[in-house]
Amino acid sequence: MNPRLRARFLDRSTPPHLVTLVLLAGLSAMSMNIFLPSLPKMTAYFDTEYRLMQLSVALYLGVSAGLQLLIGPISDKYGRRPVILGSVVIFLVATLGCLLAPSAHVFLGFRMAQAAIVAGIVLSRAVVRDMVPAEESASMIGYVTMGMAVVPMLAPALGGVLDQLFGWKANFEALLLAGIALFLLLWADLGETARPSENSLLAQFREYPELLRSRRFWGYALTTAFASGAFFAYLGGAPYVGSAVFGLSPATLGMYFGLLAFGYMAGNFLTGRYATRLGINRMIMIGTLLPTIGLILSILAFLLGATHPLAFFGLMTSVGVGNGMVISNATSGMMSVRPALSGTASGLGGTIMIGGGAALSALAGALLVPGTGVFTLLIIMLCSSAAAVLAMLYVLHVTRIAGELDIPLPD
Repeated sequence: MNPRLRARFLDRSTPPHLVTLVLLAGLSAMSMNIFLPSLPKMTAYFDTEYRLMQLSVALYLGVSAGLQLLIGPISDKYGRRPVILGSVVIFLVATLGCLLAPSAHVFLGFRMAQAAIVAGIVLSRAVVRDMVPAEESASMIGYVTMGMAVVPMLAPALGGVLDQLFGWKANFEALLLAGIALFLLLWADLGETARPSENSLLAQFREYPELLRSRRFWGYALTTAFASGAFFAYLGGAPYVGSAVFGLSPATLGMYFGLLAFGYMAGNFLTGRYATRLGINRMIMIGTLLPTIGLILSILAFLLGATHPLAFFGLMTSVGVGNGMVISNATSGMMSVRPALSGTASGLGGTIMIGGGAALSALAGALLVPGTGVFTLLIIMLCSSAAAVLAMLYVLHVTRIAGELDIPLPD
């Protein structure tokens, strides 16, 4: 297929419509966070410890990281469409397993299988890179992710309401229905945008060293990993902080979760609006500084005696804005290091990002035990966010752009 053909909705002979890409990435985000307000009730249902149920986030992220090492090269070899459709089928089977699980351990096993839907995030970005050049792709990825961000903004609130009305399983029933609807849409609208590689699959995996030798790729990847690390630590620790520290109900906690997602949507809007004009490196640098400042302000607020949940959840909006600016732009930067390996770069970069996020999510869950307060989580997030600033400064150093940003130079 010629990716320059204009997308026509529900026409598989053309590239997918923007709405389809948004919904594809959106289901991936929804599956990660819709049930977070229900974690305390799920802990009681399975008669286990919160630490174990919190692994439903960390294990999901860890499996997502590993899968992305496979998803990128396989999609470069065989195309985007079959990989995306297959991942949705696996997700549907795994979601049904979560609903029927008789124990926490069986639930966690199916929860890990749900991570197959991560192909939606990885390949929606690769599809965009297939269709448009580098600078334009950062802007378009920003708009795709901005639309996708509406889903995680609403999902925790929806999950909290579903929990209160029907119980925690309603969250996974909603995921099952959404997955079925998405599969039907993808079958009708998802045209192939990548020309399948003539290399063998083994040869495709052998392209990894070409990316791993690139200092710019590592700079962008680590910036994304550390910036999103603060976000994932929040996902792992905020349910505990909300329920144990502030005493919030699942529905109220879900509403507060929406503040970060609203910030994420705003950050992606800024990327879509200004990435082409300002360049990806300026956008990333600003996006790493904002959450660092916000986290410092939150720590100061609690040191001065703040007790309202907004002193924590409100300032987390800066983390959302920063991630919205960093992830879209840095992903475009990673995929532009070697354009012919855009799917592989998206997958490898996603593995680095999600792997770091899984570690920080697990760390937050392990450290937040009865008797600990909000400072433990804030310090973890601040360290991760500050590391993102340093990683981006390394990118600026490697590309020698002290005076003028975004000048393409050898790695």
